[in-house]
Amino acid sequence: MNAWNGTFYSLFVWITRFAYLQLLWLLFMLAGGIIFGFYPSTNAMFAIVRDWLRGKTDEPLFRSFASYFKREFWKSNRLGFIITAFVLLIVLDFVYFQMTGNTQLSWTKVPLFAFMLLFLLFLLYLFPSFAHFDLSVRQLLKQTLLIMLVKPFHSMLMLLSFFCLFLLMYFVPALGFIFGGSSYTFITMSISLHAFNSLQRENGE
Repeated sequence: MNAWNGTFYSLFVWITRFAYLQLLWLLFMLAGGIIFGFYPSTNAMFAIVRDWLRGKTDEPLFRSFASYFKREFWKSNRLGFIITAFVLLIVLDFVYFQMTGNTQLSWTKVPLFAFMLLFLLFLLYLFPSFAHFDLSVRQLLKQTLLIMLVKPFHSMLMLLSFFCLFLLMYFVPALGFIFGGSSYTFITMSISLHAFNSLQRENGE
């Protein structure tokens, strides 16, 4: 009975942590006016989950989150500006196809869809890389691209996990609201850390 009680208590603690982390992500995003708060808040969430995965689970969550948010605020938004520019470029391509009446699937759209897939994989690695490596924005972009290319298995696993989680949240929206961001971060950061550690071993570090 004590073992079961301990298991349920541990499960409850982690559920609470995930829900609280999701709440902090939303609150700090709003505190930054959404536009300037999204990227620092997202990067802070990844940094917290990285700490959890490395065994640092006893730090006060609010204080740690606020510290990461403030410390990386401007760097996160510089990175966010680059990401937003690429997203707008993709949106403008679709608007162009819409305006020219080219809405059917055809070979002319293959480069765009290929770019979108690579960009999605790049984004899946980008936030974990930001939390894990102490690099400038330029170096971070290069490092993320390199890891994405040399770790195709991890990339595909991350992409599969992303779509499975998306489907779950689509059919159960309440879970997405309470745990969507934090659970996505946990899964992505877990796979990314495995890729980072594997790459370090291969390089003899």
